[in-house]
Amino acid sequence: MLGPALVVSVAYMDPGNFATNMTAGSRYGPRLLWVIVLANVVAVFVQYLACKVGVATGRDLPELCREHAPRALTHGLWVQAELVAMATDLAEFVGGAVALHLLFGLPTLPAAVIVAASSLVLLAVAPEGRRRFEVVTALLLLVLVLGFVYQSLRAGSWHGALAGMQPRLAGSQSLLLATGIIGATVMPHVIYLHSSLGKLPAGTPLTQKRRVLRAHRLSIGVALGLAGLVNAGMLTLAAATLHRSGRGGESLDGFHEGLGLALGPGAALAFALALLASGLASAGVGTFAGQVIMRGFLRRRVPLTVRRLLTMAPPLVLLALGTDPTGALVLSQIVLSFGIPFALAPLLWFTARRALMGPLVNRGVTTGAAVVICAAVSGLNLFLVVLAVRG
Repeated sequence: MLGPALVVSVAYMDPGNFATNMTAGSRYGPRLLWVIVLANVVAVFVQYLACKVGVATGRDLPELCREHAPRALTHGLWVQAELVAMATDLAEFVGGAVALHLLFGLPTLPAAVIVAASSLVLLAVAPEGRRRFEVVTALLLLVLVLGFVYQSLRAGSWHGALAGMQPRLAGSQSLLLATGIIGATVMPHVIYLHSSLGKLPAGTPLTQKRRVLRAHRLSIGVALGLAGLVNAGMLTLAAATLHRSGRGGESLDGFHEGLGLALGPGAALAFALALLASGLASAGVGTFAGQVIMRGFLRRRVPLTVRRLLTMAPPLVLLALGTDPTGALVLSQIVLSFGIPFALAPLLWFTARRALMGPLVNRGVTTGAAVVICAAVSGLNLFLVVLAVRG
């Protein structure tokens, strides 16, 4: 059961998380660590519901939308879900391209093309067989985790980190960053993906469904707990090395430079390798999520390689037009924020319906918590979109 949860956890350690968490640490020290912990709790809850709907019904979230929503609404949900998948590609290509630039000095666009080609190679190494894909993803995650373990040990960044567990803010800008951290918790494409990875064959006995769901619950806690530790490591690392030091700027390049100045070239190399592993792993996860989206909403299936070529085109065009990498990351997060309510609301609706879920239907307290989380996260992301539109 750990494989699907590890695949999903990649979305919580993508290049967008690098930028948000390290900006928070460099500006405010460990003060916003409590926000990461809160966001991780929300992530565990949402992903458990996504997995639960697949276990209980034998169908994923896009399939349920197609079966129970009007055709026009289903097509609208499919369009926004595809935009979310493309926005995910944009973030991963930018992160991977920046990593290659840091490692080898390559310009952004050629580096992004290399990342795109590498994702195609990864799909060839781990094609439709899910287990092979999970193993490849786990290896990339290992590189990412080891990179931050090394940097954290070099910096001693966990010393004094508990001070950041006291809920507090430091003005309107810290509120904006806290909103970004929480808003980035719910990735719409992995809600669709996890509901598919959790599916069981029709006719599975209830006792087995309960047993599998318990195993999934444990694996989600382990995998997303690991993701939470990595995100906390990003923030505490920036707090220990960049906060009030003036080293580096608030960009991925700046963080790399600041870590090199503070901890030496080994730490800078570990950061770049972790960023590259994050970009490659996230790109693969986004492609598989896109396959689930098209198959579920439209009952259409295309080869993963063809889909990869189609979804990578718009992000590469944006980068070819000279879009600033940091601006591209911001753009991707805005699009992801737009898609969150369209994934959360159906998930809440289906898991609360006894006619679909049977004995595994949400309890009243679970539905109540889901309503609060759905409203809060959707509201925070709307707030981010409004701020971004206003510049």
